[in-house]
Amino acid sequence: MSTMALSRQSWWPWARRVAVWGFFALIAWLIVRQALVVEWEDVFDAIRALPAASLLAAGALAAGSFALYSTYDLLGRHLTRHKLGTPTVMGVTFISYAFNLNLGSLVGGVAFRYRLYSRLGLSNDTITRVLGFSMLTNWLGYLVVAGAAFCFWPMALPPEWKIGSEGLRILGAALLAVALAYVAVCIFARGRVLRVRGHGLKVPGLAMAALQLAMSCANWSLIGGVIWFLLQGQVAYVQVLAVLLVAAVAGVVTHVPAGLGVLEAVFVALLSHEVPQAQLLGALLAYRGLYYLLPLAVAALAYLFTEARARRLRGRR
Repeated sequence: MSTMALSRQSWWPWARRVAVWGFFALIAWLIVRQALVVEWEDVFDAIRALPAASLLAAGALAAGSFALYSTYDLLGRHLTRHKLGTPTVMGVTFISYAFNLNLGSLVGGVAFRYRLYSRLGLSNDTITRVLGFSMLTNWLGYLVVAGAAFCFWPMALPPEWKIGSEGLRILGAALLAVALAYVAVCIFARGRVLRVRGHGLKVPGLAMAALQLAMSCANWSLIGGVIWFLLQGQVAYVQVLAVLLVAAVAGVVTHVPAGLGVLEAVFVALLSHEVPQAQLLGALLAYRGLYYLLPLAVAALAYLFTEARARRLRGRR
């Protein structure tokens, strides 16, 4: 054995341990930082002020949304033919989604998937394909729901936004056209392999595209329903959904973890003329508690359990 191989054998295990513990430390720091910027008393006050029926309905829709999103990676499993079980795949997707919402896509959507799936035996190429297809599914639904909302039910924007109803209709039509183009590709290029940054991506068929659109459209609609129930129906559902879709893109563009302040700013700018600002912010704080913070707490515990399970599986090999 060469001197270089011996040297690598001596430092490599330590380097891996440092990297792993560094990852854990980063996650712990991000969670603590997130917890420190949340006004917990305001969140609890907002939740306590809501009628039990509205809170239960919103909670049920939030649970339904997470359950539905957790099936996205099952589509990637079908595409890649990997052998992980359904509960395992849904668990990884749930954990990634909860951390993605609170800590950003780089940590949640990407880092957690690579960490957990690699621990469960998937190759980096397979993980990349699963992750890419899941993200595609999510934003395809966004294109359709946002396109339909902007095109057929354009909301009244403040004058300073410099875009009126006609501008929104044009934007909505463009979003629908992009989604339609994807469906066309799935019809006419089914089975072809596209190369994206060295990764081969097989074009799905029409049935898979339709399933992607149905799942993602339903999920975005459920999220809009959570806020609509928390606002106790004071604003039309379609309008609440449209504002949420604007806020979602604003949060992605600004790269603010959990969209802190961005979500509230968009809702206040677009709905404060219809709902008192205090009540609007209270509903949004309750939304954060139900859709961001509670799932994050569950995901943190599930992450520890999944890590322990992956360690046991690796020990048996």
